[in-house]
Amino acid sequence: MSRTWFVTGASRGLGRELVEQVLARGDRVAATLRRPEQLDDLADRYGDRLWVRALDVTDTRQLRAVVDEAFAAHERIDVVVSNAGYGVFAVAEDLTDQQIDQMIATNLTGSIQLARAVVPHLRAQGGGLLMQMSSMGGHVAFPAFSLYHVTKWGIEGFFEALAEEVAPFGIRTTLIEPGMVRTTFYDAATRVPVSEPYRGGPGDTAPIPLEEMTDSEENTIAGVIRAAESADPPRRLVLGSDAWELVTGALRRRLAEIEPQRDNAATADADDVRAAS
Repeated sequence: MSRTWFVTGASRGLGRELVEQVLARGDRVAATLRRPEQLDDLADRYGDRLWVRALDVTDTRQLRAVVDEAFAAHERIDVVVSNAGYGVFAVAEDLTDQQIDQMIATNLTGSIQLARAVVPHLRAQGGGLLMQMSSMGGHVAFPAFSLYHVTKWGIEGFFEALAEEVAPFGIRTTLIEPGMVRTTFYDAATRVPVSEPYRGGPGDTAPIPLEEMTDSEENTIAGVIRAAESADPPRRLVLGSDAWELVTGALRRRLAEIEPQRDNAATADADDVRAAS
Protein backbone atom coordinates (compact mmCIF):
# COMPACT_ATOMS: atom_id res chain seq x y z
CA MET A 1 0.00 0.00 0.00
CA SER A 2 1.28 3.44 -0.93
CA ARG A 3 2.62 5.62 1.89
CA THR A 4 3.27 9.32 2.34
CA TRP A 5 6.59 10.48 3.77
CA PHE A 6 7.71 13.85 5.14
CA VAL A 7 11.47 14.36 4.79
CA THR A 8 13.69 17.25 5.88
CA GLY A 9 17.15 17.89 4.44
CA ALA A 10 16.17 16.40 1.07
CA SER A 11 18.71 18.24 -1.07
CA ARG A 12 21.57 15.75 -1.01
CA GLY A 13 23.06 12.69 0.63
CA LEU A 14 20.82 10.32 2.54
CA GLY A 15 17.85 12.70 2.38
CA ARG A 16 17.92 12.90 -1.40
CA GLU A 17 18.48 9.14 -1.69
CA LEU A 18 15.46 8.50 0.54
CA VAL A 19 13.22 10.76 -1.57
CA GLU A 20 14.37 9.05 -4.76
CA GLN A 21 13.83 5.53 -3.44
CA VAL A 22 10.37 6.08 -1.98
CA LEU A 23 9.17 7.89 -5.10
CA ALA A 24 10.48 5.05 -7.26
CA ARG A 25 8.43 2.65 -5.14
CA GLY A 26 5.25 4.57 -5.87
CA ASP A 27 4.97 6.43 -2.56
CA ARG A 28 4.29 10.13 -2.07
CA VAL A 29 6.82 12.52 -0.51
CA ALA A 30 6.55 15.91 1.15
CA ALA A 31 10.16 17.06 0.89
CA THR A 32 11.73 20.12 2.49
CA LEU A 33 15.09 21.75 1.88
CA ARG A 34 16.64 25.19 1.80
CA ARG A 35 16.65 25.40 -2.02
CA PRO A 36 13.58 23.68 -3.55
CA GLU A 37 14.94 23.95 -7.08
CA GLN A 38 17.41 21.19 -6.21
CA LEU A 39 14.52 18.74 -6.58
CA ASP A 40 13.21 20.12 -9.88
CA ASP A 41 14.34 17.01 -11.77
CA LEU A 42 12.32 14.76 -9.46
CA ALA A 43 9.31 17.10 -9.62
CA ASP A 44 9.37 16.84 -13.41
CA ARG A 45 9.55 13.05 -13.24
CA TYR A 46 7.01 12.34 -10.49
CA GLY A 47 4.55 15.23 -10.72
CA ASP A 48 2.13 15.68 -7.85
CA ARG A 49 3.53 12.71 -5.92
CA LEU A 50 6.33 15.06 -4.84
CA TRP A 51 5.36 18.06 -2.70
CA VAL A 52 8.27 20.46 -2.10
CA ARG A 53 8.70 23.44 0.19
CA ALA A 54 11.60 25.61 1.28
CA LEU A 55 12.57 25.09 4.90
CA ASP A 56 15.38 26.20 7.17
CA VAL A 57 14.88 24.04 10.28
CA THR A 58 16.53 26.71 12.45
CA ASP A 59 13.53 28.97 11.73
CA THR A 60 10.96 27.51 14.14
CA ARG A 61 8.10 29.69 12.92
CA GLN A 62 8.71 28.63 9.31
CA LEU A 63 9.13 25.01 10.39
CA ARG A 64 5.74 24.93 12.12
CA ALA A 65 4.05 26.61 9.16
CA VAL A 66 5.52 24.12 6.67
CA VAL A 67 4.59 21.13 8.85
CA ASP A 68 1.02 22.41 9.18
CA GLU A 69 0.82 22.96 5.43
CA ALA A 70 2.18 19.50 4.64
CA PHE A 71 -0.32 17.71 6.87
CA ALA A 72 -3.17 19.83 5.49
CA ALA A 73 -2.14 19.00 1.91
CA HIS A 74 -2.07 15.23 2.49
CA GLU A 75 -4.79 12.95 3.77
CA ARG A 76 -2.23 11.26 6.02
CA ILE A 77 1.54 11.36 6.53
CA ASP A 78 2.69 7.90 7.53
CA VAL A 79 6.41 8.47 8.11
CA VAL A 80 8.26 11.61 9.18
CA VAL A 81 12.03 11.51 8.66
CA SER A 82 14.03 14.22 10.42
CA ASN A 83 17.22 14.26 8.38
CA ALA A 84 18.45 17.86 8.14
CA GLY A 85 21.95 18.32 9.51
CA TYR A 86 25.63 18.75 8.72
CA GLY A 87 29.08 18.23 10.20
CA VAL A 88 31.98 20.34 11.43
CA PHE A 89 35.41 18.74 11.83
CA ALA A 90 37.45 20.67 14.41
CA VAL A 91 39.08 20.15 17.78
CA ALA A 92 36.89 21.75 20.45
CA GLU A 93 39.20 24.67 21.19
CA ASP A 94 39.32 25.70 17.52
CA LEU A 95 35.53 25.94 17.09
CA THR A 96 34.00 29.41 16.81
CA ASP A 97 31.00 30.50 18.87
CA GLN A 98 29.02 30.86 15.65
CA GLN A 99 29.83 27.30 14.56
CA ILE A 100 28.68 25.94 17.92
CA ASP A 101 25.44 27.92 17.93
CA GLN A 102 24.58 27.17 14.31
CA MET A 103 25.20 23.43 14.45
CA ILE A 104 23.22 22.98 17.65
CA ALA A 105 20.41 25.06 16.13
CA THR A 106 20.34 22.88 12.99
CA ASN A 107 21.16 19.37 14.15
CA LEU A 108 19.68 19.39 17.66
CA THR A 109 17.21 22.21 18.24
CA GLY A 110 15.82 21.90 14.72
CA SER A 111 15.23 18.18 15.22
CA ILE A 112 13.56 18.77 18.59
CA GLN A 113 11.29 21.45 17.18
CA LEU A 114 10.34 19.27 14.21
CA ALA A 115 9.32 16.46 16.55
CA ARG A 116 7.27 18.89 18.63
CA ALA A 117 5.59 20.23 15.49
CA VAL A 118 4.62 16.87 13.98
CA VAL A 119 3.50 15.00 17.12
CA PRO A 120 0.11 16.81 17.39
CA HIS A 121 -0.63 15.96 13.75
CA LEU A 122 0.42 12.32 14.15
CA ARG A 123 -1.70 12.07 17.28
CA ALA A 124 -4.71 13.58 15.50
CA GLN A 125 -4.49 11.06 12.66
CA GLY A 126 -4.18 8.14 15.06
CA GLY A 127 -0.44 7.47 14.89
CA GLY A 128 2.51 7.23 12.57
CA LEU A 129 6.26 6.74 12.58
CA LEU A 130 8.78 9.45 13.47
CA MET A 131 12.30 8.58 12.35
CA GLN A 132 15.26 10.68 13.45
CA MET A 133 18.57 10.55 11.63
CA SER A 134 21.16 9.99 14.34
CA SER A 135 24.45 8.16 13.89
CA MET A 136 26.75 5.62 15.47
CA GLY A 137 28.20 8.95 16.67
CA GLY A 138 25.32 9.02 19.16
CA HIS A 139 27.08 6.21 21.06
CA VAL A 140 30.77 6.67 20.27
CA ALA A 141 32.96 9.75 19.88
CA PHE A 142 35.97 10.64 17.78
CA PRO A 143 38.51 13.46 18.24
CA ALA A 144 37.85 16.60 16.16
CA PHE A 145 34.14 15.77 15.88
CA SER A 146 32.93 16.75 19.36
CA LEU A 147 30.35 19.28 18.19
CA TYR A 148 28.62 16.73 15.96
CA HIS A 149 28.59 14.26 18.84
CA VAL A 150 26.94 16.87 21.08
CA THR A 151 23.98 17.00 18.70
CA LYS A 152 23.68 13.24 18.23
CA TRP A 153 24.09 12.27 21.89
CA GLY A 154 21.58 15.02 22.67
CA ILE A 155 18.92 13.90 20.19
CA GLU A 156 19.33 10.30 21.35
CA GLY A 157 18.38 11.34 24.89
CA PHE A 158 15.48 13.46 23.67
CA PHE A 159 14.02 10.57 21.66
CA GLU A 160 14.55 8.12 24.52
CA ALA A 161 12.08 10.17 26.56
CA LEU A 162 9.83 11.18 23.66
CA ALA A 163 9.25 7.58 22.62
CA GLU A 164 7.60 6.80 25.97
CA GLU A 165 5.52 9.97 25.93
CA VAL A 166 3.95 9.41 22.49
CA ALA A 167 3.59 5.62 22.47
CA PRO A 168 0.04 5.76 23.93
CA PHE A 169 -1.04 7.70 20.84
CA GLY A 170 0.12 5.03 18.40
CA ILE A 171 3.20 7.06 17.46
CA ARG A 172 6.37 5.00 17.03
CA THR A 173 9.88 6.45 16.97
CA THR A 174 13.12 5.18 15.43
CA LEU A 175 16.62 6.59 15.84
CA ILE A 176 18.55 5.78 12.65
CA GLU A 177 22.20 5.05 13.52
CA PRO A 178 24.32 4.55 10.40
CA GLY A 179 28.07 4.08 10.29
CA MET A 180 30.32 5.83 7.80
CA VAL A 181 28.24 6.13 4.64
CA ARG A 182 29.71 6.98 1.26
CA THR A 183 27.79 10.22 0.91
CA THR A 184 28.28 13.91 0.16
CA PHE A 185 27.98 14.64 3.90
CA TYR A 186 31.75 14.57 4.25
CA ASP A 187 32.39 16.81 1.25
CA ALA A 188 29.88 19.35 2.55
CA ALA A 189 31.23 19.32 6.12
CA THR A 190 33.22 22.27 7.40
CA ARG A 191 36.85 21.44 8.19
CA VAL A 192 38.66 23.82 10.52
CA PRO A 193 42.47 23.78 10.22
CA VAL A 194 44.09 22.34 13.33
CA SER A 195 45.78 24.98 15.49
CA GLU A 196 49.45 24.60 16.41
CA PRO A 197 49.07 22.95 19.86
CA TYR A 198 47.01 20.11 18.36
CA ARG A 199 49.14 19.38 15.30
CA GLY A 200 50.23 15.76 15.23
CA GLY A 201 47.80 14.86 18.00
CA PRO A 202 44.65 12.69 18.04
CA GLY A 203 42.54 15.45 16.47
CA ASP A 204 44.92 16.00 13.56
CA THR A 205 43.91 13.30 11.10
CA ALA A 206 43.38 13.25 7.36
CA PRO A 207 39.86 12.73 6.01
CA ILE A 208 38.95 9.11 5.23
CA PRO A 209 38.45 8.64 1.47
CA LEU A 210 34.87 7.72 0.52
CA GLU A 211 35.97 4.47 -1.08
CA GLU A 212 37.39 3.32 2.28
CA MET A 213 34.08 3.83 4.08
CA THR A 214 32.01 0.76 4.85
CA ASP A 215 28.43 1.70 4.08
CA SER A 216 26.52 2.29 0.85
CA GLU A 217 24.15 5.24 0.66
CA GLU A 218 21.65 3.20 -1.37
CA ASN A 219 21.76 0.18 0.96
CA THR A 220 21.53 2.34 4.08
CA ILE A 221 18.33 3.96 2.84
CA ALA A 222 16.96 0.57 1.79
CA GLY A 223 17.43 -0.46 5.44
CA VAL A 224 15.56 2.63 6.61
CA ILE A 225 12.63 1.82 4.32
CA ARG A 226 12.52 -1.81 5.49
CA ALA A 227 12.33 -0.63 9.09
CA ALA A 228 9.55 1.84 8.27
CA GLU A 229 7.55 -0.96 6.63
CA SER A 230 7.98 -3.42 9.48
CA ALA A 231 5.18 -4.15 11.93
CA ASP A 232 7.48 -3.38 14.86
CA PRO A 233 10.03 -0.68 13.93
CA PRO A 234 13.03 -0.70 16.28
CA ARG A 235 13.63 2.19 18.66
CA ARG A 236 17.23 2.21 17.38
CA LEU A 237 18.19 1.10 13.88
CA VAL A 238 21.91 0.35 13.54
CA LEU A 239 23.00 0.22 9.89
CA GLY A 240 26.42 -0.84 8.67
CA SER A 241 28.77 -3.48 10.03
CA ASP A 242 31.11 -0.71 11.18
CA ALA A 243 28.31 0.87 13.21
CA TRP A 244 27.35 -2.46 14.75
CA GLU A 245 30.94 -3.23 15.80
CA LEU A 246 31.64 0.21 17.23
CA VAL A 247 28.30 0.69 18.99
CA THR A 248 28.20 -2.75 20.60
CA GLY A 249 31.85 -2.40 21.62
CA ALA A 250 31.20 0.99 23.22
CA LEU A 251 28.20 -0.32 25.14
CA ARG A 252 30.16 -3.31 26.44
CA ARG A 253 33.04 -1.08 27.58
CA ARG A 254 30.65 1.31 29.30
CA LEU A 255 28.95 -1.51 31.15
CA ALA A 256 32.30 -3.02 32.13
CA GLU A 257 33.34 0.33 33.62
CA ILE A 258 30.13 0.76 35.61
CA GLU A 259 29.38 -2.75 36.89
CA PRO A 260 32.30 -2.87 39.40
CA GLN A 261 31.01 0.35 40.98
CA ARG A 262 27.84 -1.22 42.40
CA ASP A 263 28.97 -1.34 46.04
CA ASN A 264 30.50 2.13 45.93
CA ALA A 265 27.36 3.54 44.29
CA ALA A 266 25.28 2.30 47.22
CA THR A 267 27.36 4.37 49.66
CA ALA A 268 25.51 7.46 48.38
CA ASP A 269 22.12 6.06 49.45
CA ALA A 270 20.26 7.78 52.28
CA ASP A 271 20.67 6.10 55.68
CA ASP A 272 17.07 4.87 55.83
CA VAL A 273 17.44 3.31 52.38
CA ARG A 274 20.67 1.61 53.39
CA ALA A 275 19.16 0.30 56.60
CA ALA A 276 16.23 -1.22 54.71
CA SER A 277 18.41 -2.98 52.16
